[in-house]
Formats: sequence, C-alpha cells, structure tokens
Amino acid sequence: MSAPTDPPLDRDPNDGTGADPGEPFSIEVSSRIRNLPPYLFGRINELKYQMRRAGADVIDLGMGNPTDPPPDWVIDKLCEAARDTRNHRYSVAQGVLNLRREVAKKYQSRFHVSLDPETEVVTTIGSKEGFSHMCLALLGPGDTALVPAPTFPIHSHAITLASANAIAIDVRDPQRFLHEVATTCQRLLPRPKVLVLNFPHNPTATVVEPAFFEEVVALARRYKFLVIHDFAYGDIGFDGYEPPSFLAVPGAKQIGCEFTTMSKGYNMAGWRVGFAAGNAEALRALKAIKGYYDYGLFQAVQIAAIVAIRHGEEARRAQVVEYQRRRDILVEGLRRAGWDVTPPRAGMFVWTPIPEPWRSQLGSVDFAMKLLREAEVAVSPGVGFGELGEGHLRLALVENEHRLRQAARNIARCLRATRPASA
Repeated sequence: MSAPTDPPLDRDPNDGTGADPGEPFSIEVSSRIRNLPPYLFGRINELKYQMRRAGADVIDLGMGNPTDPPPDWVIDKLCEAARDTRNHRYSVAQGVLNLRREVAKKYQSRFHVSLDPETEVVTTIGSKEGFSHMCLALLGPGDTALVPAPTFPIHSHAITLASANAIAIDVRDPQRFLHEVATTCQRLLPRPKVLVLNFPHNPTATVVEPAFFEEVVALARRYKFLVIHDFAYGDIGFDGYEPPSFLAVPGAKQIGCEFTTMSKGYNMAGWRVGFAAGNAEALRALKAIKGYYDYGLFQAVQIAAIVAIRHGEEARRAQVVEYQRRRDILVEGLRRAGWDVTPPRAGMFVWTPIPEPWRSQLGSVDFAMKLLREAEVAVSPGVGFGELGEGHLRLALVENEHRLRQAARNIARCLRATRPASA
C-alpha cells in the first residue's frame, strides 16, 4: 500500500488550522486603544460631509485649520530646496542645526530666553507629535499628569497612550487652577509627575501673565513635578496682548519645556513644523524616542522654515492683525444676533456659552448639529473637550471676513426662525 500524501495546498479549505478561511479574522487591539474615549466630533463631521456632497455651502468654523497660505517667498524656498537632490535623503530626528539655531534666535529676540540649539531645542513634526512623544518619554504605568480642563483632546489622550493617568483641573480661572494643582499634589500619592499647561488656552482662550508662570515654577520645585507647556497659540495675541513664554520665567528651564509651532502665525499647518525647547534632560529623552520613531522632517521643509522664521516676523504680525479683524467681525455679528460673546485676547478661537433659551434645552452636540443643519455653519461642541466644555461652543477664526459675515448672518437667521415661543 502506498504512503498517504498531503493534499495540495491550494485545495485545503482549512489551511491545516481548522479555521474557515471565509470568516473574518479577529484582531484584538491593545488596552491603550480600548481606553480611548469615543470621538465626539464624528456625528458633526459625517453630517458636514453629507451636506457638502449634496451641494450645501457649509462654512467650516469647527477646526483651527488656517486657510491662508504662507508668503510666496517661503513657498519659493521650499520649491528651490526640493529641487536639490541632497535634500531627499533621510534627515535627522531632532532637526537640522541651522533651523534649531533660528528657533534659539527667535526665543532670544522675542522672549529674552537663551537656548543652546544643540541641547535645548528639538524640531518636531508639529507640536502635537512632539507633545505626544514627550509623554511617551516621561510617563508610564502608574504615573499621573495634571491637565487643564476643558481639555484639548491630545493633552489627555497622549497621556492615556503612554499608559499613564490624567487628572483634569478647571483652567478657566488661572488662580483657582494653581490652587487646585497645589491641593492635588498635597493629597495624591504618589504625587503627579507632570503638569501640562496650554496658554493661550485651546479651547477657552484663557490667557495668563508672566506672574502665573512664576507661581508654576515655585509649585514645581515644591512638589517635584515637570512642566510641559503647549505654546501653540503663542504667536497670536490681540489688543496689544503678547502671550508670554513659560521659558522666560527664571528657573523654568530647570523644571520644564515648551512646545511651539509654525502652523498658526506662519500659516504652515500642513507643513507640520514644530519645536520643543527647554530642559536639556527632557529633550534628550524626547530625542531618544524620536530616534526610534522617525527620521525627522523632509529637509526641504526645514530649509523653508529657516527662511520663514528669519524673515517672517512682519508677515506674522500682519497675520495677527488679520485674525483680530476676523475676531471683531464674528463677535460683532453674533452679538447682533443676541448672543452674548466675549472677545478672546489671543489664539484663533471664540469660546462662548450656548445662547439662551437653547442652552437649557440642547446640549452642545445637538446645538452644533442644529447650526450645521439650519445655518450651514460647522462649529465644535464644547463637550468634545470634556465635561467642563458642555454648554459651550468653539468657533475658529479661519475663514475670510466675507465668509465670517455670512456665517454670522446665517446663524442669526437660524436663531430668529427657531426661537422657542416661550422665550
């Protein structure tokens, strides 16, 4: 009798495993993914997409995504650098030295902060990437970080992704915020390892003066925590207000670092150019993480960024004037609609309570959906930034003046047409 032979591989329905190849393969994601909360902007983004596909002219004030381009001479430098074949090789994770030197010069000229570009500046792929990787570098299981609330999502989610715990503290009153930080440090054991700051604050536009950071440094020394300041909106201040750098306070460099970006004041959001500056030991840890994860920014982008920083101060200031005009147009239009809106002193968002009588009847998601459906204006619901954001909306100053006037008119028409009879 001849020995049995194996069936042809292409005719084995079970591939030797006993599993039906027609069944979907089940993938179990990690706990860090399972622990992320549901994306609360999903309903609005889906409706916005459907409306635009149907031909609606939706005015999008939902995302802080600048619509203005950088100056032509910055784009020209990018094109010139992209044609140099040497710039198509891998770059370095911490950024080219000449770009880090320009960042150090900017800190010196604007904030009177002395930075060593070799050890105290790192180029990041936008401030969001840098912040997230810094959390991986500093935090782990069992660690705790304090974050401002309402909370820009990455400020808490990056901590979760690092397997650490985030405690949210109301930031709308800066002095009360500092008191709560101290109280939490006194009561919590082990004590928090990191304090996250973000001024001008996203989403609430809360601002602080240098004295606030002086108190932060004193608390950090007392309770032995590190400070990460997200200074993403530091280039945009209104009515003479100049957002202060955390690093300008004596002792700040010893206990923390600061993230900046070229996305806002320089209109280079899609270019993904950001920076970390400050404590050399923290930046050394960030460079170690980035060395494993990426090869840095496309070098042509870095070369164009050098030119933008070196020669772009006048253009940045002109952009700030443009944002202030947009703020005034939107705030005035909403006020004419009967909406009590406080103009922000910095940043690129208007943060405002939902107007009555709708505030007592609709949550922020439902009211945002109402404005999208009936006014064709997309905004961000406050609850997307945590429980303390409920009852509020965030409106981005990203459209031109004509579009902002149209948005305000659309909203006013919507509110007049649907105002409850009892109001």
